Formats: sequence, structure tokens, C-alpha cells
Amino acid sequence: MHARGQGRAPSKPEVRVPATDDEIREKYLERAIRELNQLTRELQSCPHCPRGNLMPVLGSGHPQADILLLKYAPMPSEIEEGVAFYGRTGSALMKSFKRLGIDPLAVYGTLFVKCPVVDTELSAPECRARVLDELAIVCPRIVVVMGEQALTELNDLGVPLGRTVEGATGEIQKLTPTCDALYVPDIDQALDEEAAKRGFWKAFRTLGEWYAELPPY
Repeated sequence: MHARGQGRAPSKPEVRVPATDDEIREKYLERAIRELNQLTRELQSCPHCPRGNLMPVLGSGHPQADILLLKYAPMPSEIEEGVAFYGRTGSALMKSFKRLGIDPLAVYGTLFVKCPVVDTELSAPECRARVLDELAIVCPRIVVVMGEQALTELNDLGVPLGRTVEGATGEIQKLTPTCDALYVPDIDQALDEEAAKRGFWKAFRTLGEWYAELPPY
């Protein structure tokens, strides 16, 4: 019973809504971290690919990166560490980020084929489609698609509101209304041959120009 004139207590505790832009960004970051952690647990327990006792190769980088690097399959160094873009490829990209003025903390990298299978054709389509979850969680401003196999997979992914990305090397395209795409050659193949290496870095330099034009937060 309540005394006459006395207000009724709220049935639910009051939840404080974030008031500033910094608080809102912090909440979004916390959610992205939780969702990526959940995705990691799902990948580690995924039964679809015949990887044996080996662990999947996980995406790495900022959970809300502006730039998402996307390859098709891992190299041996990435399989050994279980981390995408680990080793020679990652080192080459870090040097390029420095030259182009790109903050490495603005980057997230991942793969379609996350399981270390003998033949990438053995990877399950539902596993390769996990990239769709990563795109939804990270919400990048641009996806850098590396190589023809990655491009084919991306176009087959069914990205919501997504457009077909053409194999136009070094050109900024629209993937969705809020996310661009940049197609470049496969970096793993490019690093072993001088002409291919020049072709990759010529296309990749476009990312530096795109990044320089980003509006400040």
C-alpha cells in the first residue's frame, strides 16, 4: 500500500543513457568486443571444416576499424600463430601503413578460409560466410579485397544492400551505401615477384589517398 499523495516507485531500475559522443562510442566498442569474442568461441568450436586439432586463423585488429583487409586463405605463418596477416605479409603492410600515413589501429584484417585445411575447397561455405558476421560487427568504412578468389567470395556473400565489386585494380568503389571497396592483387602472391609487387603497391597506395580524405571524428 502507498500513502495518499506518495508517488509509486518505478517497477524497473532507471537505466542511464550515454549522454556524450565519447560515451556512445565506448558502448559501441564494448558491444563489438563482446560480439567478436562470441564469434571467436563459435569458430573455435565449429565442426564444419576438417582441420583436425589445429585451431582456426582468427581476424585481428581494432573491433571498429575504418579499414577491413580481406584475403582468401592463410599462409603457413598465419596458420602457425592462428592470426590473420601475421608474418611476412603483415610486416610488409605495417611498413606501407607508415609510408601512407595510415594509423594501424584503424585496421582489421581477416580471411575467408579460416580453417587450416589441406585444400581450401574443403572449407565449408558456411564457415567462409563468417566474414559477413565480421563486416556487421566491425562496420568498416572500406573493405580492401585482396585477389580474385577473395573478390569472388565477397560478391557471393550477399552483403545487405551490397553491390557487385568489380576487379578494377586500385579504384575506389561502393560496396554498400556506407562502405567503400578497393580491389588490389593478392598480396601473398605479389611479394614473391618484383613486377607483381610493384602492381600491388601501386593499387594499394589508393588506400592512403582515401584515408587522408576521411573527415575527423
